[in-house]
Amino acid sequence: MTMPDSSTISPDTIVAFISDILERRGADSYLGEAVTMSEHMLQGAQLAEQAGANDDLVAAALLHDIGHYTNEFPENAMEKGTDNRHEEAGAAVIAPYFPALVTDCVRWHVDAKRYLCATDPQYFDRLSAASVHTLKLQGGPMSDEEVAAFRKQPHLDAIIQVRKWDEAGKVPSTPTPPSRTTHRCCSGSSTGTRRSDAETRIETRISTP
Repeated sequence: MTMPDSSTISPDTIVAFISDILERRGADSYLGEAVTMSEHMLQGAQLAEQAGANDDLVAAALLHDIGHYTNEFPENAMEKGTDNRHEEAGAAVIAPYFPALVTDCVRWHVDAKRYLCATDPQYFDRLSAASVHTLKLQGGPMSDEEVAAFRKQPHLDAIIQVRKWDEAGKVPSTPTPPSRTTHRCCSGSSTGTRRSDAETRIETRISTP
């Protein structure tokens, strides 16, 4: 497969660019988890599809960790990132090409973990060992003031749901579709020039082989 030229990313090429990243680098290890990056991301998307989620939520579940691959994007795509945190980095690079709901789910999925750990006594018990470790690095459970502020997120329900799929998508040996299905998954949500071209919806939903 020929690697797409990152300098030519556009609304017409962003989905193919993301698909290629997962094809080439999906086998990368995932921060101490027992699954690879692509297994984790595809499991998240598969869980969204199985729940009957719409195209934007499926795309958000797939792309929530795309920030781990920001070195694949042009340097100027990171201008709005903060401290190279993967959630900020990921949101910055997809924002021009996907709806605000998708971008918000990517940007806030780490804070959603902190929110859930502060508001749902049982959620912490669902965290993997690696996720418990990163929770400490990410600031721990939210304070009451942070919880109150986070509840004002316009896409709160979607953000929380994507976070739950994120945590659930770490099961070794779970069959997932091939990473080339990324193209079908994202095409239904990618905005192009903010949907001015009325892009094609997903023709084939993600399904377990």
